[in-house]
Amino acid sequence: MIKVAFFAEMMIEDFDGASRTMFQLINRIDTSRFEFFFIYGTGPEQLDSFKSLRIPAFHIPFNRNYTLAVPAIAQKSIRKQLKEFQPDVIHIATPSMLGNYALQYAKKNEIPTISIYHTHFISYIDYYLKKTPFLITPTKKQFIKQTVRFYNKCSKVYIPSKTIQKELTSIGINPERLTLWQRGIDTQLFSPRKKDLKYIRKITQNKKPNILFVSRLEWEKNLTTLIAIYQHCRALALDCNFIIVGDGTAKAACMQQMSDAHFLGKRSHKELAKIYASATLFLFPSITETYGNVVIEAMASGLPCITADQGGSSDFIQDEINGFKCKAQDTFEYVFRIQQLIDDQGLRKKIKKSALKYSKQYNWQHLANTYFDDLSESAGVLTPSQKKYQSA
Repeated sequence: MIKVAFFAEMMIEDFDGASRTMFQLINRIDTSRFEFFFIYGTGPEQLDSFKSLRIPAFHIPFNRNYTLAVPAIAQKSIRKQLKEFQPDVIHIATPSMLGNYALQYAKKNEIPTISIYHTHFISYIDYYLKKTPFLITPTKKQFIKQTVRFYNKCSKVYIPSKTIQKELTSIGINPERLTLWQRGIDTQLFSPRKKDLKYIRKITQNKKPNILFVSRLEWEKNLTTLIAIYQHCRALALDCNFIIVGDGTAKAACMQQMSDAHFLGKRSHKELAKIYASATLFLFPSITETYGNVVIEAMASGLPCITADQGGSSDFIQDEINGFKCKAQDTFEYVFRIQQLIDDQGLRKKIKKSALKYSKQYNWQHLANTYFDDLSESAGVLTPSQKKYQSA
């Protein structure tokens, strides 16, 4: 039995893309091969039937939706339970206080570590410090220094896109630590078969084309450009609906500046699948994604996508083949592509066909198998495929 200590800030399954990724793995744990111990800040008192330890956490001042765990307050309990558990491998979700505690423990006890690069925090600094621009450069330098130090101490770091791989290597992270591990998608859930025009028309109260945006409503998602696109479409009297799915601290400001857009708040995956498949096109100008789950979900649902040409989600798009990429802040280019897709049904069908074909290569079971095999190898245990090869 391989023992894995899993450190994460939050253990809420449908909270965001990072948490959904973690639970895609957690829900596939083979308890005959692995024993997991979860240590986290925010989440249930007990995570399913797994050994669990919830520790004190506080809300981040500039984003009340997120919390940070404080291991210093509970270190006596953490040390005691880790000593009893005796992990073979340590999984670290985030380079936070808890993540650094886990990394120090692993180094001290010579335990291999695996991390997944979920969130591109470096790119958030411009947004969170926009009111104090003189702090941006020194803060970035310090944050990059800490990021490089943290990930260069990990045994293996999964990164979700080639764009992020290049950027992390360029700031000084050892490329030998980095492994490309692109996330998967449930193509049974996200599918053109979920199209329901009655459902979408009940929301919009009309039969106009629907431009869909799905994300947390935080300024680091390039919402200023989204608002500018909306306002430019309205100035041109483009006859379409804007549908916004998601919640966050910027929601009220977005609603004020996008007065007749349809804000649906957070929706379940089941509802979201219907919304994707029933829309006309997907608009996503965010440049801070490590991966961009929503883009591949939209592609699998048969939606033509218009994205920024920066960030991890841009890796999905082959420009003018399975979608469109625009200069990140170029409102006019986004609007041109929106008009083009609304006006040209043949182009929409062509892009949809290519997007659907592309999305089928992302398989969660294959990615989960890679992760669990890597845990086995890190612990010095033969994987099932290696055992099969040896017995052949």
